Amino acid sequence: QVQLVESGGGLVQAGGSLRLSCAASGSIAGINGMGWYRQAPGKQRELVATVASGGRTNYQDSVKGRFTISRDNAKNTMYLQMNSLKPEDTAVYYCNAQIYQNGRMFPSTYWGQGTQVTVSS
Repeated sequence: QVQLVESGGGLVQAGGSLRLSCAASGSIAGINGMGWYRQAPGKQRELVATVASGGRTNYQDSVKGRFTISRDNAKNTMYLQMNSLKPEDTAVYYCNAQIYQNGRMFPSTYWGQGTQVTVSS
């Protein structure tokens, strides 16, 4: 089985920084795209940023210039460096990955359990 485990969330003042991590473990043959999503209370889950296996990145407009997504393929781990945080960044952050398992031709989608990020004004 495969697991994604997020860490690094917490409470921070506006203008501060946090670094989220997402570690994949289990029967993993390879990982394709990975991404961070977030869901604020009363709102739909939204895409924050993605990183392809080759390193190409994509960001939601509201986080461009403030957030940096990266991954360490050797460690099956993805990161989200969040700087200049704003109260509107408050949400539960989820990691997502397209993972190939041994013996399977196509990747499956996995989600982490989520980590809370709260930014106070």
